[in-house]
Amino acid sequence: QVRLVESGGGLVQAGGSLRLSCAASGIILSINTMAWYRQAPGKQRELVAAITSGGSTNYLDFVKGRFTISRDNGKNMVYLQMSSLKPEDTAVYYCNARILTFGSQWKDYWGQGTQVTVSS
Repeated sequence: QVRLVESGGGLVQAGGSLRLSCAASGIILSINTMAWYRQAPGKQRELVAAITSGGSTNYLDFVKGRFTISRDNGKNMVYLQMSSLKPEDTAVYYCNARILTFGSQWKDYWGQGTQVTVSS
């Protein structure tokens, strides 16, 4: 059973910083792309940042220059460093990973989400 568990959310003032972490656990053969999505109330879930196993990244335009995604392949972890936070960044942030397990095909897994609230 593969699980993704996020941590690091919370309440921060505008202009502040937070670091989200996500750990993948279980019987994992390989992890391809890892990503962070977010969903604000009344809005669709959107891709915030993604990173391939080789380290290539892409970002939502709104967060470019403020957020940095990174990963530790040895620990099956992905991080999102968020700086210069804005109230518009308030959302539930979800970790996503494409994972290959024994006896299975590549499959997308999701974490339970962590709340990030930015006060003005």
